[in-house]
Amino acid sequence: MANHKSSKKRIRSSERRRVENRYYAKTMRNALRDFRALEDKAVAAERLPKMTSIIDKLAKRSVIHKNKAANLKSKLNKKVNAM
Repeated sequence: MANHKSSKKRIRSSERRRVENRYYAKTMRNALRDFRALEDKAVAAERLPKMTSIIDKLAKRSVIHKNKAANLKSKLNKKVNAM
């Protein structure tokens, strides 16, 4: 168990961050699942900028790695273009 005041604070703050990061990551995964289930190209093209924005925000906050964000965006663009 932590003895220093700063160690105890670090434990509290890192736990709070971990919970928030899990929430945002799960929200992104659910949004990706819904996006991948789309069949209509017009709807998918309309929602693509919103998905890209969500992914970019998580990469900026280091919830997901920047390369993972780039891969996800690339795959979504390929899917929309292939429709």
